Amino acid sequence: MELENTAALLTGCSRGIGRAIALRLARDGFHVLANDLPRQNAEIADLIAEIEADGGRCTSVPGDVGDPEDITRFVGEAIEAAGNIRVLVNNAGVLSMRDIDEISSEEWDRMYRVNTRGTFLVSQAMLRHLRTQEGARIINIASIGGKLGAPGLNHYCSSKAAVISFTQILAREVAHDGINVNAICPGIIDTEMGKNNYPDEASLQAVLDKTAMGRLGYPEDVAGPVSFLASEDSGFITGQSINVCGGIIFH
Repeated sequence: MELENTAALLTGCSRGIGRAIALRLARDGFHVLANDLPRQNAEIADLIAEIEADGGRCTSVPGDVGDPEDITRFVGEAIEAAGNIRVLVNNAGVLSMRDIDEISSEEWDRMYRVNTRGTFLVSQAMLRHLRTQEGARIINIASIGGKLGAPGLNHYCSSKAAVISFTQILAREVAHDGINVNAICPGIIDTEMGKNNYPDEASLQAVLDKTAMGRLGYPEDVAGPVSFLASEDSGFITGQSINVCGGIIFH
């Protein structure tokens, strides 16, 4: 089966991993529907300019993945702009470092609102449309933290563990609709968010020491596996959580 690279809706793509995924999918031939919060409109405009300069297509569909009404609006705008959306990438996420004694209920809820609830709500809103697409894909950006928690990241890691479980269950629920659902679990990636894991030279060295490949990951290291999962080559893969971590964990 040869799948047409029609369009892909990507959340949280103004910078970091999301931006790299948007650039890669555009090069793969997708019309990228770029979502992020309205306050990131300038960064999204830069992304669109770069994609269009390379001959690709990108349309901004701003909105808040934690707000069901906002999701209904921007999903509708994305479908109207692109016609057929075959791929959904749930990338929007937040991270903060707090010991358990210091996590407020508001911060706990913020982590789940974006990382977990947002993934659920956007997937749910897109399902009716994806059921009409041959070779539809949902790709969730989780984290190795969802498999192996780390001190100071209880709220973040548990929210990503929920994304991994959501991915596995949704894959079983929609397999009969021809939709493949998988997750990518990045390790320590050299982004603004990733720098929370290595705020100083000592912590950076500790990260390098525990990584088999001895280096940080780059956003493009994540974009490649997303491109694979969006392609026809991943047709018999669903419900999986693929580590992209340079060898920090092996399960």
